[in-house]
Amino acid sequence: MNTENEYPAFNQGQIHSVNQAVTMAEELVSNYFKMSSNEWLKPKYDVKTLAELSPDEIIKGPYAQIIRYQGQRKGSSLGSESYDFYKICIQDHAILSTLKKRPELSLMAFCLYIVTHELIHIVRFSKFLQNFEATAEEKMAEEKRVHAITHQILLEVRLPGLHHVLAYYKQWR
Repeated sequence: MNTENEYPAFNQGQIHSVNQAVTMAEELVSNYFKMSSNEWLKPKYDVKTLAELSPDEIIKGPYAQIIRYQGQRKGSSLGSESYDFYKICIQDHAILSTLKKRPELSLMAFCLYIVTHELIHIVRFSKFLQNFEATAEEKMAEEKRVHAITHQILLEVRLPGLHHVLAYYKQWR
């Protein structure tokens, strides 16, 4: 399988935009949930783009997915010291494909929405507001809730092209 053609990855300039979106999303979500920097460090997560994903973390369709791993502190063998570690797997190819079809969407604004959305999920999982292992029906209801919260958080953000992204996701609210 030739992953470069089937799954095009972001270039360095695009990675820079994604990193800016991640930084902004972290700040916005932290402020929305009124989380201190200490609390923000508790939900352990990472954000990775296509170049850093393993083959089983690459999917067709969605713009991102969250995978939950079991983490454990170095040198610890106690099960009680394990924790959930979430990995936001950005699907560059899906984002680039949509941007090609929808030129009114900017990469920065689109990624800000996507990452904000995924971080809200992680906060909700970490605060036990939603079960990671939910039924399909519960997951669909949660998606609508998280899209509504994402819209609420981003509505007042001044960023070129963000209004187009909010309009794009209107059907999910």
